[in-house]
Amino acid sequence: MASVKLHIQSPPLNHDAVSLSRNHFPVVTFKTTFLGSSLTANGKQLSLPKTFRTQPVITASSSTHTFDVVIIGAGIIGLTIARQFLIGSDLSVAVVDKDVPCSGATGAGQGYLWMVHKEPESDTWDLAMRGHKLWLMFAEKVRAQGLDPLQELGWKQTGSLLVGRTAKEAATLKKKVKKLSEAGLRSEYLTSDALRLKEPELEVGKDGGAAFLPGDCQLDAQRAVAFIQKENRHFSSKGRYAEFFHDPVTSLLRSDSSSEVEGVRTSKNTLYSKKAVIVAAGCWSGSLVHDLFRESDILLNVPVKPRKGHLVVLENFSSLKLNHGLMEMGYVDHLHDTVDRKSSHSVKVEEGQTLSVSMTATMDTVGNLVLGSSRQFTGYSTHVDESIINHIWKRAEEFFPKLKELSLEDFTLDRKVRIGLRPYMLDGKPVIGPVPALMNVIIATGHEGGGLSMALGTAEMVADMVMGNPGIVDSAAFALQGRCC
Repeated sequence: MASVKLHIQSPPLNHDAVSLSRNHFPVVTFKTTFLGSSLTANGKQLSLPKTFRTQPVITASSSTHTFDVVIIGAGIIGLTIARQFLIGSDLSVAVVDKDVPCSGATGAGQGYLWMVHKEPESDTWDLAMRGHKLWLMFAEKVRAQGLDPLQELGWKQTGSLLVGRTAKEAATLKKKVKKLSEAGLRSEYLTSDALRLKEPELEVGKDGGAAFLPGDCQLDAQRAVAFIQKENRHFSSKGRYAEFFHDPVTSLLRSDSSSEVEGVRTSKNTLYSKKAVIVAAGCWSGSLVHDLFRESDILLNVPVKPRKGHLVVLENFSSLKLNHGLMEMGYVDHLHDTVDRKSSHSVKVEEGQTLSVSMTATMDTVGNLVLGSSRQFTGYSTHVDESIINHIWKRAEEFFPKLKELSLEDFTLDRKVRIGLRPYMLDGKPVIGPVPALMNVIIATGHEGGGLSMALGTAEMVADMVMGNPGIVDSAAFALQGRCC
């Protein structure tokens, strides 16, 4: 059996300590949108330098600090929520995590920001559309700073293709294109012949076709997280931002008089919160909330569970050329599969377990071919399963005949495997909203494989809740009420 190298890179961190007094938060007023179009402090314009020294924001010794907002979780959801508060208000923010940024589902993902597989009539459509628009604006803002989004974010506007291989799938894709067009997205249906002109290496048969969205993009999640973290750290010198990594939350701090949550206690620190505690810990959010409220009078179960996924990364892969991001229609079916549901692309791997494998294929900015993807429920295990890697490769061969001429074992030295645990909710919707009876504790999780694409929209929604602003996206569909016990 060929060996597998597990490699998930995290952004470089500075582990020096910084001491923050409880009242060391200067008043800084920001007149800005989410993307920071105008930053002012004491009447002077602020701008993020193109390069700057990383601020020492990791605490190393036990101490007590006070912030306006404490965020549990340093994935893409937690860090973008922090950024929203930092550039959209004068609030101070702390981010705390048991590990380091990008160490969960964010760092293991494929990095696509696609709308091609979304449904205009779904509850998540408005959030997905808002998130997509904000990412486009984000890339333009990076460019306006004189930076290259390709270098800073791994940003590529490749367009996306949702492909089908049967007449039935082709008919479904035609209807989908019509809906996407009516919803305001530039989209078109490609016949098998037209698709071959776009992607000569792809084979879908004479009855197949594809939905094509030329405006869809992809990025490198790890680069994007590093860039956002760098932006956040710009505010640490002003006393408005701090990070507490390798520092798991152990308990909540409750007020004796009102029973409101006043902050959190970690393994090393006590962090008081004036306005809100936000739980954005991905698939660990449910178990974390359960543990934190175990000894309280509040019975709370957030039914988010880990859904394991494998991706195969073939470095400097020149045997296959891709012009766009690709995904088979089966991915949409598997995305909404429940624990017990089966589909035509499911494989029984163990008693009681069903593995779903759908073809996704992207080429990143440095020429690596990224193939996916798998879905299965195996608890919190991140063990690499070689049989699943083989399933992914065999599935890709069905769409790219050239791969049949190659052996996966030949790429052992140039192959990496990404393992991620997607935060899954049975109803397919993320949880974004306050805990019932505790309005200053907000949950933001359950995005499954859409955390990256919906991150900026989620951050905007959470900040609006805390600040009492009218939201651009209606948050009612994502409320915790009625979806937990």
